[in-house]
Amino acid sequence: MSVRFLDTRPLRTSRPFRDLWLGSALSGIGGQIANVAVLAQVWELTGSPVGTGAIGLVTGVAMLLFGLVGGALADTYDRRALVRVTTAAQLLASAGMFWQALAGNGSVVLLLALVGAETAFSALGAPARRTFPVRLLPADQVAAGLALTSVAFQTSMLVGPALAGLVIARWDFAAAYAAQTVAVAVSLLAVVRLPPMPVAGGKRRRPERGGWSVVLRRPTLWGSMATDLSATLLAMPIALFPLVNELRFDGNPRTLGLFLSAVAVGGITAGLLSGTVTRLPRGGLVQLTAAATWGLALAGFGLAGPLWLALACLAVAGAADTISVVTRSALVQLETPDAFRGRVSSVEHVIGVAGPELGNFRGGVLASATSAPFALVTGGLSAALAIAAVAATNGPLRAYRVPRPEPVAEPSMSTS
Repeated sequence: MSVRFLDTRPLRTSRPFRDLWLGSALSGIGGQIANVAVLAQVWELTGSPVGTGAIGLVTGVAMLLFGLVGGALADTYDRRALVRVTTAAQLLASAGMFWQALAGNGSVVLLLALVGAETAFSALGAPARRTFPVRLLPADQVAAGLALTSVAFQTSMLVGPALAGLVIARWDFAAAYAAQTVAVAVSLLAVVRLPPMPVAGGKRRRPERGGWSVVLRRPTLWGSMATDLSATLLAMPIALFPLVNELRFDGNPRTLGLFLSAVAVGGITAGLLSGTVTRLPRGGLVQLTAAATWGLALAGFGLAGPLWLALACLAVAGAADTISVVTRSALVQLETPDAFRGRVSSVEHVIGVAGPELGNFRGGVLASATSAPFALVTGGLSAALAIAAVAATNGPLRAYRVPRPEPVAEPSMSTS
């Protein structure tokens, strides 16, 4: 009988993965609490949208620069040791954010410097951390493990900001940063308990090729990443939410919140039902279909009149995005030789960071010249067409199948 709901085999069969998942889930909630606290504290210190916009600039630059460096480090050193060090450094930066709030810091520069440091350390460890599921799980459970990780992330997106509001209202910013510090400490404990993860071959060496070179040499890898980039660069809708809300729903802030919640609810629902897709063997075809559905759903959002229909389209988009991300991440890890996984993961990380940001910028510029509905519809349809072009020209991605786990050899029977 096929699994119809969330495939929890990774949590049952692998204690190290279970520890990692629990630590990452708690760290994600703590990170969301801290994100809201940083936004609120910077606004309190500056009262300027330029100040709050500087948060995105600082974190974006840190992710892009240090993510690529982290990829090279992940293919040179033991990955568990690397994540131990970077997570410990994150813990120190989080503690610094707590102490600056407790001391009544009035310098936005100091706060942004600490935010940048925490983001940089996270980015340094991110490529190595991305390789953990494929090392801890059999091949046929990697997608299920990534689906569980996605559910934890989507849940943190819903729960974290709500908790942040309660914590900040009752105890102020220092308590929010304290919650983040405790969460990072738990995450560090989970990493410490993992087994060693040296690069395949066991020899420390300087990487001889960059991640981009490896990606471009393998059709399944560049096709999967081109699919993701097409979806985010051409159809990212977040920057257009306020314009759509103003145009169709009188600028009600509650409606704006519902837009964001609908995407997250769709993502969580897809994660909870991910057992229906994580066991499908045609991972490349699943990603292509899900990414095209994302684009078409956002085009539908651009045309939707009633609020219920707009929210339904966003929920479908959120579900499709989760399925696309899970299948892409599994494919990238399984198709990349272990000696290159750190660098390829850093490329995936950069595309995952830059694509949505550039997509939001593209949508905002186009909407300012035309209208938000036009930008959404043309963006969604363009994304679907671009993904169809990838599917038409990349046979290996269309035909890609998840590797079967190697059968366990039966012990031989000997007679004396």
